[in-house]
Amino acid sequence: MKHRLLVSIAMAATLSVSGLATQAYADVTIGVTVSSTGSGAALGIPLKNSVELWPTEIAGEKLNVIVLDDAGDPSIATTNARRFANDDKVDVMIGSALTPGSIAVAGVAAETEIPHLAASPVPPNVSSGKWTFILPQDAGLIAKTLFKKMQDDGVKTFGYIGFSDSYGDLWVNQFKAIGAEYGLEMIAEERYARPDTSVSGQALKLVAAKPDAILVGASGTGAALPQATLRERGYTGTIYQTHGAVTFDFIRIAGEAANNTVFASGPVMVPENLPDGNDTKEEGLAYVQAYEAKFGEGTRTQFGAHIHDAMAILKKAIPLALEKAKPGTQEFRAALRDAIENGGPFPASQGVFEYKPDDHLGLDERAVVLLTVEDGKFKLID
Repeated sequence: MKHRLLVSIAMAATLSVSGLATQAYADVTIGVTVSSTGSGAALGIPLKNSVELWPTEIAGEKLNVIVLDDAGDPSIATTNARRFANDDKVDVMIGSALTPGSIAVAGVAAETEIPHLAASPVPPNVSSGKWTFILPQDAGLIAKTLFKKMQDDGVKTFGYIGFSDSYGDLWVNQFKAIGAEYGLEMIAEERYARPDTSVSGQALKLVAAKPDAILVGASGTGAALPQATLRERGYTGTIYQTHGAVTFDFIRIAGEAANNTVFASGPVMVPENLPDGNDTKEEGLAYVQAYEAKFGEGTRTQFGAHIHDAMAILKKAIPLALEKAKPGTQEFRAALRDAIENGGPFPASQGVFEYKPDDHLGLDERAVVLLTVEDGKFKLID
């Protein structure tokens, strides 16, 4: 498989997976915007890398894939999406790595009527849109899993620390929506910006509140900052982390502070430990083995797996759309949108997607496992 990297004035690069510098009329064109630089790079780079594992064609149609860097900036993600729609005439958009960027792309997708596979969690007003479909586990699904675990662990009160953006808001909103069902009370709430290098003040306030547990609403390496600081400041209760924190970089940065943490995670982080016959094991192993063969042992992330899952969906949806229209037309984009919405189930590494007209989240409890860290490794909690 040949790849050519072309410099783009919109930042970053255009990756021609088909090996062609120009697009034939029948090519299926995919626009991918990810944060391969900036504060979201730890999430975005695995997404960008995972594009390299994609096939060169589907159902005999060549794939023309354009990858742009949005640097974690939603305004750049918007610019990239508009380029995809207006200049590249893409058939589907994918991205971004961060929630604000995905919200931005969703807005352009709705305006231009192009199917969009969001690679990060988004709020309900976005996920309910006609043209956007969500790849990560919904915040509600993750929250229910974590809150149930807290309840089972005897937690009554918890403190919260999360990003001061829409990703951090997701988890507070989930608590407001369903926390009472699990007998939970949030007695302290702190926020910090993604680029921050210290959360000492916030940690001290949380420790002083004496919660039974602490929930961290952050992602990537940024989730390790409050984890390590809380332990340094003497907090000994259980810390719960969302799926956004489940990376080997988190373990590396947090060190011993990562031990005994409870994470909600996608199953792709531990496919080897899943029982035979599990609905996600085959796709999970396929992705992990291919990714780590190319990029090194222990480099898997569930963020990159969203790109694998996007392709698992498109492999099945594109042939259905081709029965109705040719790529490069609005008729094809509409047919592809309909195929994504109605063509499931789509078995994938992070779950089994089955979208519906009133459900663009598409995942159920098969998409979540509970993990902890022991001896520097993630371990499945039975």
